[in-house]
Amino acid sequence: MKLTKRLAAVCGELEKCDTFADVGCDHGYCTLYMLENGLCRTAQISDISAKSLKKAQALLSAYIAEGRVCPVVCDGLAGVDRGTEQVLIAGMGGEEIVKILSDGFLPPKLVLQPMKNAEKVRAFLLGRGYALLRDHTFYADKKFYDLIKAVKGGKQEEYNKDMLSFGRENIISPTEDFAKMLERDISRCREWRESAAEGRAEIDARLKKLEGLYDETCRRLRSH
Repeated sequence: MKLTKRLAAVCGELEKCDTFADVGCDHGYCTLYMLENGLCRTAQISDISAKSLKKAQALLSAYIAEGRVCPVVCDGLAGVDRGTEQVLIAGMGGEEIVKILSDGFLPPKLVLQPMKNAEKVRAFLLGRGYALLRDHTFYADKKFYDLIKAVKGGKQEEYNKDMLSFGRENIISPTEDFAKMLERDISRCREWRESAAEGRAEIDARLKKLEGLYDETCRRLRSH
């Protein structure tokens, strides 16, 4: 099975565990990766739509027949075993991920790939006693993505305002991918400024922040 670059990055953060759950599992590729690589004993795949879940059920039919995969139609974590060791939630908005965890339960290990509002996910996890083991931006399939890996009860690193907004690793050890994302955001911000009829002071403040962060990111990259 060949994964897309995005899913390869997500799967690369998954750890070996006893029980695994993929919430909003789409085609089920990440669960197949876990099973084929001997990274979990059993898995649950869930989706709010029975129709959508059928795609993953077809892919994982042999494992379902063996009793190693259990498909569940549910909203978020509602039907997922509360004793699950590691949970993956990828491809949803940050606010939706926070709601799923708030309404459900807090598993020992999480791998999350929010499509937006990643800062709200970081704040939620830190406020619930999680340590963020990975927290960075990567570029794949012509898009930028945030990826967060967290463990409950681990040693928390200090997070300042910029780290909450942009990701801790992006601030302390930035990559070319993060620099390219800042370039894109700066370009967009300049376009908004030119066309804005009001609110330019807010746009100017945002642009100044992005430009300063970009300069510091480039300096760090040159020093390495």
